[in-house]
Amino acid sequence: MALLEADQTTTQTGDAEAIRNMQTAFEAQRNAFAADRHPALAARRKRLQRIITMMEACKERIYAALSADFGAHSTPAADMFEVQPVILRAQFAIKHLEEWMRPVPREVDPPYNAVMRAFVKSQPKGVVGNIAPWNFPFEIGLGPMVDIIASGNRFMLKPSEFTPACSALMQQMIAEHFHEELAYVAVGGLELARAFSALPFDHLLYTGSSNVGKQIMAAAARNLTPVTLELGGKCPAVFLPGSVTADAVNTVIGVKSIKNGQMCVTVDHCFVPRADVDNFTHMAAEFMAAAMPGYARSQACTGIISDDHLERIAGMLAEAEARGARIITLETDGTVNRQTRQMPLTLVLDPPSDLRIMQEEIFGPIIPVIPYDELDEAIERINVGDRPLGVYVMGDDVPAIDRVLSETVSGGAAVNAAAIQAGLKALGFGGVGMSGMGRHHGEDGFREFSNQRGVVVRGEGPHFDAFVSPTRNDTELVGQIPAG
Repeated sequence: MALLEADQTTTQTGDAEAIRNMQTAFEAQRNAFAADRHPALAARRKRLQRIITMMEACKERIYAALSADFGAHSTPAADMFEVQPVILRAQFAIKHLEEWMRPVPREVDPPYNAVMRAFVKSQPKGVVGNIAPWNFPFEIGLGPMVDIIASGNRFMLKPSEFTPACSALMQQMIAEHFHEELAYVAVGGLELARAFSALPFDHLLYTGSSNVGKQIMAAAARNLTPVTLELGGKCPAVFLPGSVTADAVNTVIGVKSIKNGQMCVTVDHCFVPRADVDNFTHMAAEFMAAAMPGYARSQACTGIISDDHLERIAGMLAEAEARGARIITLETDGTVNRQTRQMPLTLVLDPPSDLRIMQEEIFGPIIPVIPYDELDEAIERINVGDRPLGVYVMGDDVPAIDRVLSETVSGGAAVNAAAIQAGLKALGFGGVGMSGMGRHHGEDGFREFSNQRGVVVRGEGPHFDAFVSPTRNDTELVGQIPAG
């Protein structure tokens, strides 16, 4: 049976009660939507404000839950990357919602323009589901709730079973602040995940791996449910000749330290001019010593989510070392703490292309550094692989920057920065190809979770029926109608 395939035996598992409750909540949401298909601006703003109130009221509980699930998790990082992004998205939506809800005029073809007007009206879809991953349980679990609620929909969340404390807390938070007819969190394991993806949602969002994304899309197809897939990908950073500076290297290392590399838009690997590889490694070690001394033993170093994932990452590193790649730990005394699952940041220089760290998304504190002689080599290697979620370019050579951006395809991109494209509340975020489809955040998210309904209104003036066989009175007008 596929990972997310549901059948009649589902209700016989340990998730049976949770599944029944989830199905009851789904039906309640469908009925509630049927009774209120287009919530007013004031109602939507009130619901968005409740999200803000919820996040502010539950901060301390969120910090504790993240520490419980990850073994070690910085409180400032929890606030910066899990709490504040949800609040800021809701505040932004409240500010712009009236503008987004306005009909958008469209040009009317002659000869209709004298007697008709056309516009696009954003219409709520109904009940929208979100299957969230473990790496940013609150930001990815509750952040899209902003777009979904702003669009006038009902919201259901299936958080990850790999973060049980965070999942249980989100269930409690939503139950405390929202009626289940508006928002609901379903907590459970594999069978519940299968049943959740099989529900006939009006839209379904999934964030996670490409392999599971395929299964989500297949399950949704049975109900012709539209999907937004936010998947992974090996996001490269390309250092142009002359761009290996302290600022550029610090940017990459700093971004990689967020969640200790467990972030889909982090820098997965770097292309560095061959002559600058030693400078890169030296600057990276200097940055760690100055800015993050004792990183792997501090609360700044997020623990790897599970023992299995820790073993996976350690296995990748061991394979690279066995194959002769040069391994550089960016702390003189950096070691793995298996109790807290903390790992130091490590560079792998010039790894063979068939290693697991070059074939799989790393999702941990390892940065392969790939030397190149000509920029063509870096561009070609990016294009040989799947289209990544992000491409990052470091340098000030504008023609070369434009070339990298125009000759590669990715969900997003950044120049002299990394990952920030996923954090801007006004910028649509999403992937392309194997890194996903669709966009959310800001107005893009509002449109994504709305039905973009085209409307024509026939007004006063001379009338004729454009889609009826012409009469003698319409013959002259019909001759002016464009073909097709």
